[in-house]
Amino acid sequence: MKRFFQTIRNIFSIEDLRVRILNTMGFLIIFRLGSYIVLPGIDPNLLGAGATGGIFDLLNTFLGGSFSRASIFALGIMPYISASIIVQLLTFAVPYFQKLQKEGDSGRKRLNQITRVLTIFITGFQSYGYIKGTIDPAAITNPGFFFYFSAITILIAGTMFCMWLGERITDKGIGNGISMLIMIGIVSRFPGSIIDEAVNNRGMSGALIFIIELFALFGVVMGVILLTQATRRIPIQYAKQVIGNKLYGGKRDFIPLKLNSAGVMPIIFAQALMFIPALLAGIWKDSDVGAYIGSTFSDPYSWQYSLLFASLILIFTFFYTAITINSNDIADNLKRNGGFVPGVKPGKQTAEFIDTILSRITLPGAIFLAMIAVLPAFAVKAGVGQNFAQFYGGTSLLILVGVVLDTLQQIESYLLMRHYEGMMKSGRVKGRSQFAAA
Repeated sequence: MKRFFQTIRNIFSIEDLRVRILNTMGFLIIFRLGSYIVLPGIDPNLLGAGATGGIFDLLNTFLGGSFSRASIFALGIMPYISASIIVQLLTFAVPYFQKLQKEGDSGRKRLNQITRVLTIFITGFQSYGYIKGTIDPAAITNPGFFFYFSAITILIAGTMFCMWLGERITDKGIGNGISMLIMIGIVSRFPGSIIDEAVNNRGMSGALIFIIELFALFGVVMGVILLTQATRRIPIQYAKQVIGNKLYGGKRDFIPLKLNSAGVMPIIFAQALMFIPALLAGIWKDSDVGAYIGSTFSDPYSWQYSLLFASLILIFTFFYTAITINSNDIADNLKRNGGFVPGVKPGKQTAEFIDTILSRITLPGAIFLAMIAVLPAFAVKAGVGQNFAQFYGGTSLLILVGVVLDTLQQIESYLLMRHYEGMMKSGRVKGRSQFAAA
């Protein structure tokens, strides 16, 4: 305990880190306050009669309750994530976007501008589906063109403000801003969920079941941490070089390729796309197509939903790994710095060797990731309450663990740079940084 308090003192004694932590807390408080501001023209007392259950409860968990409250942040950051997916897909299929990606900072700025504009259009489309499909007409005090126009405009502004908050957290705070906004929404629902589960399990047998559920949750958390931290180390050797009268190089190092190199992004991407069927069902709720989509994919614990969700995670894991880890760049950097993999020729063969290993470890990592993502469906079948089951693995837990480890890794870096001891006595906190040597 003494070491813990000493670590806290060390953290707040670093001015830059202290300012970043306080900035992050301030931005998150603004985000949470905005989730309680109801859209103008809606009676909050009648919102309980709207669409609930299934995918809507899951949406509500990710958005920290703002979805059910019809707040100005009702759609949160999800439209921006959907736009980011589309733009990243275009960088593979359209030559113009490929060119922008290779232009460095100027190209990235242009891609960010395109993403923001696309976010506005996606938010407008989703806002209309949200108002028509999830808000009970009785809650709208004065329905008409002005209400729909103003509500859609406010929802678009709310999403863009959430996007701005995420960018400010990344620049001025600690951790990844977009992931942090999603995480705080999930965390805000956890205390209520665990209290409800404890209340529902009354009596001696219920208390025993609740304890077993907690131990099972602990085991799942450990499994998620193992998935996040597992690495495959590729040994590398640096050639000796004589510069002047001194001998440089000759050291050994390694390239750590993570079992789950994509982190939580495949989960976030897949979840963003899984929201689309529910919105489409809300828009076309009077048609046979809308009824079919709604009955099939509105229940996140159905086998159809779980199968599609797991398939999207597999696809996005390979996709995101491919765009974030370039084996050719790694091989070129090694060759330029006089490094090589023992037994493998530098250049093209090194790139092929790295790519082969990356493909072999990505497949089991993607399968394990998909299995954890659909665990809540099995937990519900086993009798766990739906609210608590959302944290029983699945997207919520994966995002929580990933974001917390990333944030702790950044704090650890600040401590080590200032020559303080790290946060863990047994070793350093490992984030999702891609390479130790490249």
